[in-house]
Amino acid sequence: MDSREAGQEPGRATAAPRGPRRALLLAVLVLGGLTAPNPGFAQDRPAMARPAQPAPKAASPAKPVAPDPAFETTRAAFEALTEADRKAIQDALVWTGDFNAVVSGAFGRRIFDALTAYRTRTGGADPLEPRGRAALLAAGEAAKAAARFRIAADPATGVVIGVPERLLSKRTALPTGTRWQSADGRVTLESRAIPPGGETLDSLFDQLTAALPNRKVTYKLRKPESLVVTAETASGLSYVRYDAGPQGVRGFLIGYDRALAAEVGRLVIAVANAFTPFPAAADAAPPKVAASALAGSAAAPPPTTTATPAGAGTGLVIAPGRVLTAAAVLEGCPAPRIGQATARVLATDPAGLALLEAAGIPAPVRMPVRADPPAADEALIALAPGADGVLAAPATAVTGGVIAPLQPGSAGAPVLDRSGRLVGLVARYPAAPRRVAGIVPPARTALVPAHAVSAFLAGQGIAEAKPRSEIGPGAAASAIVGITCR
Repeated sequence: MDSREAGQEPGRATAAPRGPRRALLLAVLVLGGLTAPNPGFAQDRPAMARPAQPAPKAASPAKPVAPDPAFETTRAAFEALTEADRKAIQDALVWTGDFNAVVSGAFGRRIFDALTAYRTRTGGADPLEPRGRAALLAAGEAAKAAARFRIAADPATGVVIGVPERLLSKRTALPTGTRWQSADGRVTLESRAIPPGGETLDSLFDQLTAALPNRKVTYKLRKPESLVVTAETASGLSYVRYDAGPQGVRGFLIGYDRALAAEVGRLVIAVANAFTPFPAAADAAPPKVAASALAGSAAAPPPTTTATPAGAGTGLVIAPGRVLTAAAVLEGCPAPRIGQATARVLATDPAGLALLEAAGIPAPVRMPVRADPPAADEALIALAPGADGVLAAPATAVTGGVIAPLQPGSAGAPVLDRSGRLVGLVARYPAAPRRVAGIVPPARTALVPAHAVSAFLAGQGIAEAKPRSEIGPGAAASAIVGITCR
């Protein structure tokens, strides 16, 4: 990742590693076949002194470079957004494969190039405009859902870490942390915790940057409270990060086969951006934008709850002034509203659906309804409105419903497959937020299936949308509205 854009200082080389402390590093480097089991550590050699050179002649002043209008226009539009929205865009672009740097919310050449590449590939959709931004966020969440990327507290180390569970399906407890590994052993992720009095950042940095015959350090960064080192061998690549705090040193490392670089590269960036070494008790999950539907631990303590407005839910616009939702949204809600408009109930259905009418709602692009039910464990995506725009939550299909980290207001939320076809609506959801140590844990919830949606709309004289191959999950974001109760 580009340290310059994130405002990071250049890395530095330091003295040779301390011999008795090299065991930890050796375990790190063996991951993914990055080095031989016992390569030994070589002393750094001082650089050769160069003979003095005559002072160069003073050069004539360089002409100022004319500003790039496109760059400056994009900068102004990007920086006009909230920090949460800027980070959301960067995070989504990581998952679409367009951005490979720190999610910091800062503007620079990397994010400009990423925005340009995304616009070009998607046919000119502007991710800095509300509709294009919603489409980008949904596309990013669809990619996360496909990877089963789960951000959760690691009980073994206390860190919050993101794990692509579809790839890293094997999990093993270690004396110093947790190991996640691919079924074929070609990709390994490990969390590490070193108590106070053990290895320090200085000793770790010395070990990780020491000269080895079979390894080349490709990037190194040493800051007062953290370090990052990447390296490569003929067959493998590695990324190591450590942070220091009052509880000691915590970090993670990834090793993977060089042949998998195209697939694993963006996952490394996503893991690094999601990593929180010392989370506060009430802030155990890193702040995520609209894409912050985060999974938690099944072994976590009972959740705490707080009240939210009764009857709040999600609607899907299916025609001008017509909104489809779950009937459960209207329970205890005699006067629903959509935005500033009063909504009138036109019809309900025993399957658990309701059709509302509200003035001033334009018709967006309709999502086609999927005819066949999703397969078990199929990756899906649920869309619901939130304070920062449309929230996109990764979901996994199960019999009769989905498992997803949703929140109150998700009743009526449409659930789509990766091609953007509607597979159902969330039938109902609790009226109180559910969090475990600040993390939204996944929970099972029932769906009103797609065939019931089709039958209900047909009974109301609303024609079914025709399949369109170019429509993806992001297009549905423009059709999502919030339903509140007076």
